[in-house]
Amino acid sequence: MRTAALCLAFVLALGACAHDSEKPAAPESKRAYRGLDKAIAGDWRAPANVARDQYRHPRETLEFFGIRRDLTVIEIWPATGWYSEILAPYLQKKGHYIAAVTLPGAAGDEKAQAEAQKKLDDLRTKFAQHPDVYEAAVVLQFEPAAPVLGPPASADAVLTFRNVHNWVKAGTEAQMFEAMFEVLKPGGTLGVVDHRAAEGADLATATGNGYLPEAYVINLALRAGFQLQARSEINANPRDTKDYPEGVWTLPPTLALGDVDRAKYLAIGESDRMTLRFVKPAE
Repeated sequence: MRTAALCLAFVLALGACAHDSEKPAAPESKRAYRGLDKAIAGDWRAPANVARDQYRHPRETLEFFGIRRDLTVIEIWPATGWYSEILAPYLQKKGHYIAAVTLPGAAGDEKAQAEAQKKLDDLRTKFAQHPDVYEAAVVLQFEPAAPVLGPPASADAVLTFRNVHNWVKAGTEAQMFEAMFEVLKPGGTLGVVDHRAAEGADLATATGNGYLPEAYVINLALRAGFQLQARSEINANPRDTKDYPEGVWTLPPTLALGDVDRAKYLAIGESDRMTLRFVKPAE
């Protein structure tokens, strides 16, 4: 029954968004993004994070999502703060940056709770080490099974990077998309980046490998009330064959196989990723 329902969902998603997917990113004046290059070049960024710019394309991605310096932006599950290093300084003077993280005690078993606590501690340490650029950043903790990401209609944009596959695995994906819809202002933007499964991949197999069918992610957003505004290939990687022993974690930055075929996986680079921009319809 679930397989049939998911197949139907894929068909509906593709049909509903086929026209919207052709729309280009909304044109914005380069002046609207003043300060973004400075934030990306900031000396507070960890060298290991800077090295990943070639795969994550922060400037192009944030411009595609329309993230201006005067917006209130919530980033869901920033982990130890790769994008926090760019977004918090960029939004510091005219906007607001909110890092939304799972309550460590609600993260699952003891191992998951310990990992959530470590990520939270690392993020807070990062912020404390550079108060000149992070002093305005806010950390919001939420319950993953019943997420509340802030007052209704209080955010201009919600962003999440490589997290939806984790929500699908935990069975909280519907709640998360509904919470993101609730916290956004009418006309607000949801930006999603995640590992993209091979064409025609089964959801269960793809989820186990860390990849997700793009149509499934789109349908999650549509069912929550969003409209698909545009898709981008900014973070695509055609070298990613998506058939590795340890799934997506075989590739950098994780390199789960250690030194086994390390050069091969480094040459492939980071995963092929979907980049999707949704909008909450204006009232």
